[in-house]
Amino acid sequence: MKLFIAGHQGMVGAALVRRFAREPGTTLVLRPRRELDLTSQAAVDSFYAAEKPDGAIIAAAKVGGIHANSTYPAEFIYSNLIVAANTIHGAHRAGVKRLLFLGSSCIYPKHAPQPMPEDCLLTGPLEPTNEAYAIAKIAGLKLAQFYRRQHGVLFHSAMPTNLYGPGDNYHPQNSHVLPALIRKFHEAKIEQRAEVVAWGSGTPQREFLHVDDLADACAFLLRLENPPDWINVGTGTDVTIRELTECVAAVTGFTGRVTWDASKPDGTPRKLMDVSRLAALGWRASTALRDGIERTYASFLTEKAAGTLRG
Repeated sequence: MKLFIAGHQGMVGAALVRRFAREPGTTLVLRPRRELDLTSQAAVDSFYAAEKPDGAIIAAAKVGGIHANSTYPAEFIYSNLIVAANTIHGAHRAGVKRLLFLGSSCIYPKHAPQPMPEDCLLTGPLEPTNEAYAIAKIAGLKLAQFYRRQHGVLFHSAMPTNLYGPGDNYHPQNSHVLPALIRKFHEAKIEQRAEVVAWGSGTPQREFLHVDDLADACAFLLRLENPPDWINVGTGTDVTIRELTECVAAVTGFTGRVTWDASKPDGTPRKLMDVSRLAALGWRASTALRDGIERTYASFLTEKAAGTLRG
């Protein structure tokens, strides 16, 4: 397979490159953002026509945490909508045989049943703090589903839970919770601070999947002859934000106290994926959370020392 990975320089895309570089018979087609503007339909069409990939994984996205999503909703919905439309429509026009679109667990309703099954999509209101991003991802999922239904192309989607790992974004305001905690506790340790203030109440529950596990799940899904239109990818287990915070503090070696600022938003009370469909097909995540955080902190230190840390 000649495989195009859109967004290969991001955390998810880099993990996909690591995984598929060792896949027998696979040739990777990669383009940095400066060479291929995914928000331009003309540029995307020209790329597909020139390269003629057999398959594509759409991992390119504008992503961020609660603060970023709340502050820049117009950018989040526009960028993610147009990238999904261009890459999926362009793939169909160019005769791409197989396409996997990557979404997010935030597509499900704020008060979805827990754990969240695939068929709860569009059964209730979304979490307001990331509604713009979620709507764009739902649109991408539906594009793949309807192109498959109307044109018979094997386009399908995977909905990963909260991801973390090497190459994450550690921006102080615009990052997700786990990398934000890693940076916060690392800096507090280096500065020998006595206290770290964490956002919210600490009671929301979250599921975390190492990005290398997601990449392995994508390889598994691309081998299926008749995959579901969309499927959840996660661990099937979750922790409270308080438990996560304590784990990150321990891994980074911070020994001060942690206090909680309850005036800050918590977001969705719980987000746990129902991964029974993927498990029934034969795939499960293999990275334990503590092990994954230790590996990610080691990567953080390496990236920081090399001057390549994002954020």
